[in-house]
Amino acid sequence: VQLQASGGGSVQPGGTLRLSCTASGFSLGDYAVAWFRRAPGKEREAVSCIDDSDGYSQYFYADSVKGRFTISRDNAKNTVYLQMNSLKPEDTAVYYCAASTIYDPFPNERFYNIWGQGTLVTVSS
Repeated sequence: VQLQASGGGSVQPGGTLRLSCTASGFSLGDYAVAWFRRAPGKEREAVSCIDDSDGYSQYFYADSVKGRFTISRDNAKNTVYLQMNSLKPEDTAVYYCAASTIYDPFPNERFYNIWGQGTLVTVSS
């Protein structure tokens, strides 16, 4: 049972990146999947979540990323994506994906029991 986060990198302000979170050993479609991030010197914070536990996809976003980030999933690829547009220097962080079987887990990270390793996003001119 493993999550693999990828897609991080260095971009200029205003740039775009797409992060991927791919599961192995379990079906990611059965889980609520979220992205969290930890900026230098700060606590980890919730960024976004996709949750299908009510039979339809619900999307959750932190206020700081609404309108710029989009979360989606491709069950055929067992992958969740985070499309990040209009990136700002304050988006610089290590991004983690996590999966939960608990109902309505977002944004509490304690409710996520499977975590991937982080992928670093750096936004700088």
